[in-house]
Amino acid sequence: MPDEIVSPCVKQCQLDASGRYCTGCLRTLAEISGWAAASNAQKQAALQRIASLRRPLPLRELNCGRCGQPFHCGSGGDKGGCWCMALPPLTSADSGDDCLCPACLQQLAAPL
Repeated sequence: MPDEIVSPCVKQCQLDASGRYCTGCLRTLAEISGWAAASNAQKQAALQRIASLRRPLPLRELNCGRCGQPFHCGSGGDKGGCWCMALPPLTSADSGDDCLCPACLQQLAAPL
């Protein structure tokens, strides 16, 4: 049996305002609650998603795939990263392509 992948918990557990993810380890509630039963491949996928959130992105000028508005991606965040890092991670966007503008992403991230 391969070595188990340890939890990325940093013992600073607190849910974001939407209640969808932990602001300490950046895992979603599903990732947290299913960690013990998850396969190593599932755990590795979660760790890769979390690592991608921590890497700085290059500044890009994009058009929103949902509404078509131009916006800047990769800056404006509280800690120097992209503004979208302040929002909960979404498992999928309904645009089918790249980043969404702040208005559209906030609308998708709003609590149901």
